[in-house]
Amino acid sequence: MTHMEQSVAKIRAEIAEAARKCGRKPEEITLLAATKTRTAEEIRAVIRLGVTAVGENRAQELVEKLPQGAYDGASLHFIGKLQTNKAKYLVGRVDLIQSVDSERLCQTISKLAVDRGITQDILIEVNIGRETGKAGVLPEDVFALCEKAGQMPGVRLRGLMAIPPADEEPKPYFFEMRRLFERLAKDYGPQFSVLSMGMSGDFAEAIAEGSTLVRIGTALFGPRPAVSPKEAQD
Repeated sequence: MTHMEQSVAKIRAEIAEAARKCGRKPEEITLLAATKTRTAEEIRAVIRLGVTAVGENRAQELVEKLPQGAYDGASLHFIGKLQTNKAKYLVGRVDLIQSVDSERLCQTISKLAVDRGITQDILIEVNIGRETGKAGVLPEDVFALCEKAGQMPGVRLRGLMAIPPADEEPKPYFFEMRRLFERLAKDYGPQFSVLSMGMSGDFAEAIAEGSTLVRIGTALFGPRPAVSPKEAQD
């Protein structure tokens, strides 16, 4: 068994155990491979092992890997900070944009989707830890942004995404996200079904609080290769 096979099997077992502990079914949780800085070959390998969703953080990286067939056979998501001028590279190319955090960005996506004759699925990213300089709409503002997004043509609002503060216990933030998600789901119905939270170090806690999609990078692929500050910019 290769290292990748072992990693996928281990994470699937841990997802199943976390689900079992809180009375959920493992199939309720999507395992997404976070593929920032990973090669097309690495991504194809994890897809061959049955991972059905992959997510990129940088528009440029996604555009470079697409012609290499890196994502073939998987649902492609964008999970990083998205500038409005980069949305044109993603709309219609990705299945889900997880990081919509402003009315302006949502309007840009809406216009691009209408122009291209498609419907773009999105999540609203919530700055659940209220961290200065971090992407995401504040919790008290998420309702207004969801209402506006829900009225825009070419956009389908599917749920919420969040990343808790890295240096704090994540459970209270996951709990607050679940409360927001459940309140909004009452208004938006069955299509509002994705709660994206939990990464390599905290996905079990996220599942316990209702996550339906966990974004796993280092636990799948190993430590991320070092990049220069310039390369790290989107």
